[in-house]
Amino acid sequence: MRKYRPHVLVLPEDRANRQLANAFRLDQSVVTRRIQVLPEVGGWKKVLDCFVSEHVSGMENHAERLMVLLIDFDESQGRLNIAKAAIPDHLAERVFILGAWSEPEALKRVLGTYETIGRAMAKDCREDINNTWGHDLLRHNAGELDRLREHVRPILFQTT
Repeated sequence: MRKYRPHVLVLPEDRANRQLANAFRLDQSVVTRRIQVLPEVGGWKKVLDCFVSEHVSGMENHAERLMVLLIDFDESQGRLNIAKAAIPDHLAERVFILGAWSEPEALKRVLGTYETIGRAMAKDCREDINNTWGHDLLRHNAGELDRLREHVRPILFQTT
């Protein structure tokens, strides 16, 4: 990954979220050298702590960097607002908070393997559709997803 070029870092809460993110990268149109899935950190609060302690300065030094914080919402209405409050204002436009409404394991039970789900999420992003992202366990991401698509589609998806 070239850190001075537009790129995306994904910071997953747990192994299941990391598997989804890695599966997203498997879509045939994703330019994999422009996206890096970081190791999982072990909890949604740890994602926020890790972002603030380890990634804020990197984002300040690399204006082309975007970050996706991949968390479980654990059916909490206020989780997105709590997470957004941890993001410094000057970086808010380049940080995106996404995740399953409950947990990725619930997605897996209804939509198939993490690989199937991740690839379908990428296809939805690439084609600007909501077949997967419109599922009950993902539709709460709509606002963040709209922002994300606007920024990452030109970075991550090669045009044929």
